[in-house]
Amino acid sequence: MYALCDVNSMYASCEKVFDPTIRNRPVIVLTNNDGCICAACHIAKQMGVGKKFVPYFQVKDELEKAGAVIRSSNYELYADMSQRFMDTCTPFAPHSHIYSIDECFLYYGVKYVPATGWHEHAKRIRRTVWKHVRLPISVGIGPTPTLAKAASHAAKRLDGFRGVAVIDSPQIRQQILSQMAVTDIWGIGRKLGQRLNELGIYSAWDLSCTPTGLIKKQFNTLTQSTVEELNGTVKLSWDDVRAPKKEFFSTRSFGQRVTDKNQLRQAVITHVEIAARKLRQQKSLAKHLLVFASNSPHDTDLYYRRSLVHSFPTYTSDSTIIATVANQLLNHIYSSGINFYKCGVGLLNLCPKEQHQLDLLIPNQDKEQLMSCIDAINSKYSRDTIFLAGRGIQQTFAMRREFLSPSFTTRLSQLPVIQC
Repeated sequence: MYALCDVNSMYASCEKVFDPTIRNRPVIVLTNNDGCICAACHIAKQMGVGKKFVPYFQVKDELEKAGAVIRSSNYELYADMSQRFMDTCTPFAPHSHIYSIDECFLYYGVKYVPATGWHEHAKRIRRTVWKHVRLPISVGIGPTPTLAKAASHAAKRLDGFRGVAVIDSPQIRQQILSQMAVTDIWGIGRKLGQRLNELGIYSAWDLSCTPTGLIKKQFNTLTQSTVEELNGTVKLSWDDVRAPKKEFFSTRSFGQRVTDKNQLRQAVITHVEIAARKLRQQKSLAKHLLVFASNSPHDTDLYYRRSLVHSFPTYTSDSTIIATVANQLLNHIYSSGINFYKCGVGLLNLCPKEQHQLDLLIPNQDKEQLMSCIDAINSKYSRDTIFLAGRGIQQTFAMRREFLSPSFTTRLSQLPVIQC
């Protein structure tokens, strides 16, 4: 059996842990630069406010009338709370897999059954996480990862389950899948859902009853595996669940407009470091680099956006090589008089490092030992302990976070103070 532990409204729930004054109020968390809504607690959802990805300025008055508490994204706090959540869940099973910042899979094997039964076991996980971390979670249990995900959906959104759902019989499986749209299934997106709807497949139960031969003929192998998983046959491994990314992007809008070329260069080099670090973490190499910069389409000035793509002679993951090329491209992108609002880089045409074939005529210029040393130091002491000088020492273009809460768990100066 598999269990999926999922934090309810992760970002908003983290904001409430150390601030008792907002626990019974609607809490809204904003994206970078306080631009759009990215999370809302269950109270806000019940009130009908806090729809995801709506620009904050458009609903600011509505949120004020509802008495909503606004918070900027506090990634430092969320990452630490996520680790505490994972550390609390993993002892409950022989094997675990971190799927995302707010989701953790537990695997028990084929024959294992808790002495107290699966329902009580799931309730115990919820109680323990609440006691130790003060985060509300839902627990879904099923014989395959896809059914565990479906059970988690039921635990959070379907009536009668109240945070815990276990698919341990054909009757429960049909009951839950019949109430799920086909696009609610793990791995079934909007476009794929439309194609399935055209075949008369509207619910998860419809898909589970569809012959695998038809699915194999009309769709890819992953969709066929999903159908088999819905019928209780394990087909997905963790590698299938989280396939390697085919490209890495790092982009961000500025807290205030940037007109200075050197400041824009520092921002681009910062994005190079972020994207290259992710590339090395995946143990991949990149063949192409994309760099872009633009002002805002909402500005009164004429909209300006330019991007350039460079092809490296050989595949690379070296931050210094990528930064040098990015700096050269920026010379052709920058234009004086433009109030730049956003910039970013993309690493494209990726190749697994172990599958890369070296070129006999073009030597590999990557400084692998240096990159490994930098990554190890930053991993141990802090992400920006060592960085490229090209990104600058003091950056003046930091993103706007006017509603930022303290980093209660990671900074000594911001530890909670209890007055008796």
